[in-house]
Amino acid sequence: MLLACILVTAPAGPAQTATGAPGEKPVWTNGNKTGLGTSATETSKVWFTLGENGALNEVYYPTIDRANTRDLELAVTDGHGFFEIESRDTDRAIQTPDPAALIFTQVNTSKSGRYRVRKTYITDPAGNTLLVRMRLTTLKGGPLRAFLYFDPALKNSGLRDHGSASGQTLITSKEGVACALAASPAFTAVSTGYAGRSDGLKELRSGSKLAHRYTDAPDGNVAQIAAMPASFNGGAPATIALGFGSNAGEAEAAAKASLKRGFDTARALYAAGWHKYIASLKTVEERYRRQYQMSAMVLKAHEDKTHRGAIAASLTIPWGNEVDASNEDVGGYHLVWSRDLYEVATAFIAIGDRAAAERALDYLFDTQQKPDGSFPQNSWLDGKPYWGSLQMDEVAYPLILAWQLGKTGKTTFEKHVKPAAEFVASHGPSTPQERWEEETGYSPSTIAAEIAGLICAAEIARINGDAAAQQRWTKTADEWARNLEKWTVTHTGPYAPRYYIRIAQHGKPDSGDPLEINNGGGTFDERAIVDAGFLELVRLGIRKPGDPLIVESLAVTDKIIQVKTPNGPGWYRYNHDGYGEKPDGRGYDETGVGRLWPIFAGERGEYEVAAGHDAHPYLDTMQRMANAGGMLSEQVWDRAESPKPWLKFGQGTGSATPLAWSNAQFVRLAVAIREHKAPEMPEVVYRHFNP
Repeated sequence: MLLACILVTAPAGPAQTATGAPGEKPVWTNGNKTGLGTSATETSKVWFTLGENGALNEVYYPTIDRANTRDLELAVTDGHGFFEIESRDTDRAIQTPDPAALIFTQVNTSKSGRYRVRKTYITDPAGNTLLVRMRLTTLKGGPLRAFLYFDPALKNSGLRDHGSASGQTLITSKEGVACALAASPAFTAVSTGYAGRSDGLKELRSGSKLAHRYTDAPDGNVAQIAAMPASFNGGAPATIALGFGSNAGEAEAAAKASLKRGFDTARALYAAGWHKYIASLKTVEERYRRQYQMSAMVLKAHEDKTHRGAIAASLTIPWGNEVDASNEDVGGYHLVWSRDLYEVATAFIAIGDRAAAERALDYLFDTQQKPDGSFPQNSWLDGKPYWGSLQMDEVAYPLILAWQLGKTGKTTFEKHVKPAAEFVASHGPSTPQERWEEETGYSPSTIAAEIAGLICAAEIARINGDAAAQQRWTKTADEWARNLEKWTVTHTGPYAPRYYIRIAQHGKPDSGDPLEINNGGGTFDERAIVDAGFLELVRLGIRKPGDPLIVESLAVTDKIIQVKTPNGPGWYRYNHDGYGEKPDGRGYDETGVGRLWPIFAGERGEYEVAAGHDAHPYLDTMQRMANAGGMLSEQVWDRAESPKPWLKFGQGTGSATPLAWSNAQFVRLAVAIREHKAPEMPEVVYRHFNP
């Protein structure tokens, strides 16, 4: 076998420890994913993400807050000086061969025209294994040889891994977790080393062959390489299995069992699970069906299978390719925010998956809620707080969700609803942080959630015979609703005679207090900073869409923070936002430039539905902003000029793609258009303020 001769220059002998420990400093991968997947069943606890670089990125196991890999891709040589690697040297495309299943195919074509790689990804529904069906097609230039490069990063860290090469399998382990990489047909040779030092890529790049074969790489930034079988180099497909377990034996057994079952069998079961889920959902207009189904599956895929109801904000680390992967405490967006979970839960209600919404509420009450009734800013899946601030809308949203789901029983009321409502009533309406997690003060969006939460809690109190609580919370909500404009509307601002501002730090919106944008955006007169958060007042039933102040404020936001992209109108979170790529395309690192967010097209669309207007243009915008894999992002690039070829006007950036909230907003608006009403508006709140 010629390939084995190139990889191994001497017969395998005693264990050889790799050189160059601990390897290069590890970083995570870019947040712009073109696909993700997991089985629709609870049995398989593996999630995968695919990067815009044409490679496999983070794989999560056994929970959605535990990343274990950074890179899996092919290196291709001809044995005579030619060397390329997919993430650097190919033009990439992504395909979704089944519109009702999270199956993705990466098609990477060599920029030199020498070859094409096709890789289809699933997880084995019957085991903890990622399966990849690969095929290499030589386009010109004679025979080629392929090597599979793998960069593990167990337990949210790229350091302290232990790599080993045993027979035809590569193992990586760390306390409590392990992964095993195997293939069918089997790899012809394997080697484990340290990233950037003894991982084999440097040798392949310089001489198209490996001079060393290492069997052991303890305690470092491990990277591994395997020689693909000769049949693969000749154009036949191969199946790659990445198995996981609590130890090396379990991981290897998982990989081998999945290979034995076969890719085709696993794919059929994987697809059937997703087909069943899609068939259970409400339908929407045909032109939105494909994106609607993809967004619904993305939402379901973000739910953990151990901590049921815990739904991550995104299976990404924003701008992760610039984030140190040395420590296990990097949470990225694979954490749980009460606010994002509420957004997703209301989407589940809208599309017909009520059970998922109920699990989300159970998680909020049983795992996240603190003894004082509040909720953490965000948390790991076990409820342990990650960031330490308090956001009052995140305390109020579970109250709204409880009413929407009819969770009004005595135990729920006394243990969860009443403590949260008392916390809102005693700590609001000002908030230590508003929904963008940066500023203190009186925020229209936060106050809207607080008012709606108290009204919902008051109704639950009435059902439980607690008249005193009902009257107290209703009185507080009414008082805050009466004072809302006094606290948040300026009459001396630069844009119009009156309008809602983003936040009034002291509840005095005409004071002209300096507002420091707490993400490096600068300091400005708070009257000059606007967002569209006041639309929560309409979405939650507190103000009618035709309210003159709402209409006047919309005109201001359209003038100040709207950008017309090739895909339709987009809006910034607020003007002078600093949370986004730098002008040169590098990721946010406490300074940057805020970009457009697709959710605002959706929020505007829901407003238009409530107003009785045509909201199709806004759903069309969101659909066009999705990437080729159907992933909807947190942010999209906001200008025609671009410092990076993959940053395109009106398309996702390196922040977080997909963002669960964005996908929730899409499916909710699709249902709202079909049903001619905003599905998450709490009727009890609307009736109270619009008798």
